[in-house]
Order: sequence, then C-alpha cells, then structure tokens
Amino acid sequence: MRVGRAGQIGALLAGTIVLVLVLAQLLLPGIAASRIRSRVGRYGTVESVTVKAWPAVELLWGRVDSVDVKAGSLRLTPAQTAKLLGEARGVQTMRLTAESVKEGSLQLHDASLQKHGDALVGEAFAARADAQAALGKGVEVKLLRSGGGQVEVSVGGGLFGVRASVDAIARAQEGKLVVHPLSFLLEGLKLTLIADPDVYVEGVSASAAAGPSGAGSGYRLSLWASLR
Repeated sequence: MRVGRAGQIGALLAGTIVLVLVLAQLLLPGIAASRIRSRVGRYGTVESVTVKAWPAVELLWGRVDSVDVKAGSLRLTPAQTAKLLGEARGVQTMRLTAESVKEGSLQLHDASLQKHGDALVGEAFAARADAQAALGKGVEVKLLRSGGGQVEVSVGGGLFGVRASVDAIARAQEGKLVVHPLSFLLEGLKLTLIADPDVYVEGVSASAAAGPSGAGSGYRLSLWASLR
C-alpha cells in the first residue's frame, strides 16, 4: 500500500511538472514578447515581436534563443540605443528592422540591427539631405571611398574649425567611432561620433545608393561592433 501511494504521488508530481513546463512553453514567450514590445515602444511604433526559447523556462533567467522585432518609426538618442542593446544581452540571436530611425540628429531609413552572441551588425540608409541636416549648416560631406572597416570622405566647411575642404577618415579606434582629418597640419584633431562603454565599435562602411521611395539618393551605411 505504501509503495502504491508513493507511486501515485510520484506520478502526480511528474504530471504537474510536465503541465507546468507545457504552460510555460505556451505562455512565457508571449509574455516576453509583450515586455519587449513595451520597451521598444517607448521610442516609437512597434508592428510585431516574436520570441523563441527552448525550453521556455530559460526566459525566467533572461536567456532567449531568438527575438525578431519589426518597427515602424523610432526615435532614440545614442545612449538609449546602447541601453536597449544592454537589455538584449541575454538574447542569442536578434533581428530588429525599422522603416525609419531618428538616431540623435541623423534621420535614417530602412534600418536593421542583427545580434549573434555578442556580435552586432547595423545597417541603414541616410539620404544626402538628412546627412546634410545632421552635420549642420555650411558643412558638406562627399564620400570618396570605403574599405577595410573605414570610410574616407571629403569635408567642406567648418567641421574641424577650418573653412576649407579637408579629406577625413571615419574609423574604429579603441572601440570608438572617430573621424579625423588627413591633412598633416590637422592630424591631431578628431571628432568622436560613437563612444559607449558597453559597445566596442570594430568597423564601418558606406556606399552610394538609392534610397527607399521618397528618400532620394544617399548612402548605405554599415557598422559592426560587439557588446563588452
């Protein structure tokens, strides 16, 4: 009798555990997707969020197999972008796409961010007019070439305090994205575009491209980095 009752209790416990795991697999991904939608939604419109985790109880410890986020229009500061990336540290694979993103003063279109482990790759289109507006009145930039993880441009105006045309390079330096002139007299000057203790910039690229409908011509920009 004691053995039979112990067996019944064991079977009941096993059944309860299985039921809890099944319910977790059904419910937890949806709960996680709702939380992600809320966090990204602080900065604009979110169209859909898909979360995958196996087993789903991993979500309770902040571990996620994959997340796919589709957004409409977002507006963030560089610090807010870094904060979102930090919150996604436990996600193994992530893809975020957005029709448009206002990153600081720069308007971007057709943007995407992919994460695999700690590796990050971001891509977006910047129209010439939007790039001009972000740089400020009187400053013009022309793409010269791109390769080896850096971009060479010609800068006209007062970006480096000189009212003239100066060739400059945008590249990764000690985990930051910096721009410095190639002129012998101005090589000591530099402008830091991205500097965050949690994101280590590894390289950038740019190419002339036609933008999505209504955006006009401009540049396809890419940046690759890693979380620290």
